[in-house]
Amino acid sequence: MQETVLPHRGDLVWYVSYGSNLAADRLQIYLEGGTPPGGTRRNPGARDPRPPLASVGVDLPGALYFAGESPQWGGGVAFYDHLTPGPTAARAHLVTAGQFVDIAAQEMHRIPREGDPLERLVLDGLGGHGARHETGPGRYETLIEVGRRDGLPMLTFTAPHGRDALEHNAPSPAYLAMLAAGLRESHGWDEDRTAAYFARVLPSS
Repeated sequence: MQETVLPHRGDLVWYVSYGSNLAADRLQIYLEGGTPPGGTRRNPGARDPRPPLASVGVDLPGALYFAGESPQWGGGVAFYDHLTPGPTAARAHLVTAGQFVDIAAQEMHRIPREGDPLERLVLDGLGGHGARHETGPGRYETLIEVGRRDGLPMLTFTAPHGRDALEHNAPSPAYLAMLAAGLRESHGWDEDRTAAYFARVLPSS
């Protein structure tokens, strides 16, 4: 029987999700590969398909907003503006730096690969709480360190612009359903609490 090799602590980061990856099933598709329920695109999966070592609900001080058009779900997708007051309900997943980089690659519709320079950047650190690094102009190519937990960096990715730089666009019902599932899992919210949160963060019709 092959012995399971656990990741070295120095290789671990907290990936902080505020969108569909709040839901464990959605995140696992980014790791294992497949098409999410309600989605239209297949994700290739990460080089390391193991589930997170831990997941915990957290709150971020910045604002959640929806913009653009998702090729996976249709409708707008979630972004995080760390300079605009929120708060935003999120979920921190303890993963390896390689898994974090592979999730980020798939968010940009790229295939994960060995030697991605972003992995070295993540391992070396962004520079502390509030630090950001733009790896490109894409919608999820701006990395932000949103804090530390158990001595490890908490990282998320978002767009390079703020909430007021784009026209907002409501997400599809399938995307919202995935967010609702994640909020229930990570924060224990019931339907009323989730509906109140969506009423605050969704664009007005």
